[in-house]
Amino acid sequence: MEHGIALESGDEIHADVVVSATGLSLVPLGAIRLSMGGEAIDLADTTAYRGLMLSGVPNLAFCVGYTNASWTLRADLSSRYVVRLLRHLRRHGLKTAMPAFPRESARSPLLGLTSTYVQRDGHLFPRQGERDPWAITDNYVIDRMRFAFLDIGKEMVFGG
Repeated sequence: MEHGIALESGDEIHADVVVSATGLSLVPLGAIRLSMGGEAIDLADTTAYRGLMLSGVPNLAFCVGYTNASWTLRADLSSRYVVRLLRHLRRHGLKTAMPAFPRESARSPLLGLTSTYVQRDGHLFPRQGERDPWAITDNYVIDRMRFAFLDIGKEMVFGG
């Protein structure tokens, strides 16, 4: 069809312009290459801690927002947690904080979306666990309570 889209049903949708590309590609951590002790870190081998840190990676924080609400709601919770964590480190004379994922625990995709672009690139991302603090919820009310009352050292390894 010259002036639109022909559907499988035989119907036609007329259009002045048709954009047939869906080139969205997800890029975890902006394509930053992480390494520790000279060894490259494969993000797919890590597990997200509260959706803001990575198992086995010290002193790194990032933000994963909500997929069903304002991204900034979770960004605010995450930044408040990081401030609490930094205060904890300073108060106790510590220099490192590193989440330690229990090895026997199951993991699942970080982003629970079925969009093609997520399915295509999801294998590049960290995974999530099945329970708190490793499972990411899409519920601000639950997260607000968890972040407000959480044990700052839960499943965290500190170093001096």
